[in-house]
Amino acid sequence: MTDDTTAFPAQQQEPPGLTGPMDPTPDHGERSYRGSGRLEGRRALITGGDSGIGRAVAIAFAREGADVAISYLADEQEDAEETARWVREAGRTVALLPGDLTEEATARALAGRAVAELGGLDVLVNNAGFQYARRESFADATTDEFDRVLKTNLYALLWVTQSALEHLGEGASIINVSSIQAYQPSTSLLDYASTKAAINNLTVNLAAELGAQGIRVNAVAPGPIWTPLQPATQPPEKIEQFGQDTPLGRAGQPAEVAPAFVFLASASDASYVSGTVLGVTGGKPVF
Repeated sequence: MTDDTTAFPAQQQEPPGLTGPMDPTPDHGERSYRGSGRLEGRRALITGGDSGIGRAVAIAFAREGADVAISYLADEQEDAEETARWVREAGRTVALLPGDLTEEATARALAGRAVAELGGLDVLVNNAGFQYARRESFADATTDEFDRVLKTNLYALLWVTQSALEHLGEGASIINVSSIQAYQPSTSLLDYASTKAAINNLTVNLAAELGAQGIRVNAVAPGPIWTPLQPATQPPEKIEQFGQDTPLGRAGQPAEVAPAFVFLASASDASYVSGTVLGVTGGKPVF
């Protein structure tokens, strides 16, 4: 799954970024993940499921027996098709749901589209996210950048989750994606880090509200993970050092994050786990 490489070559893409041009190619568990039926018969919706952590989660869920719907931007169709190929290869149904979740109507319609394709919904993974770290200082940040970050990371999560609650029942699981940035914020990611701190708060409060309905709500807080978001939003010189400040001395791969989602999605393994944030950070603390 991993090797001894700790540095990445300088590289840059334009947002939202694609997997193909990345060097090295991320590991999504294509060759390594082995399922054991832990999500047999479950139906999952993964926002941002075309690449990166979303792709790794889709592959893992499918190999654990789940049918999967993935949402993504139209510009990410190439990546979405590749993710779909791996889900189908696992023998599961996949639904491709393109659309911009920063548009409220699109976000609110997403869960219903997934249910129409899969026949129901048991797991929601709010994974879609955006950051912008190429600015020199906070003073350079624009309203358009704020809008894109907050609407992608926070508003879309609220809109999608509200509509998904119409379809989720007892035993369902909602998994939000936080970040190490909620605990150790970088100055260049002030707006992004703020949304991730808010997601932690939302996770705890939703868990408290939805517990009576038998719906568990948790979050995963990844550290630096090698996904298209990095070359698409970071300056090239930062890519060369990406992840080297972790105690493990390297960035993580999407395949190393996916098992945390499988655990939290499992109605048996995590039946008494709700309102928690599970860190997958290469040793950085999440407290």
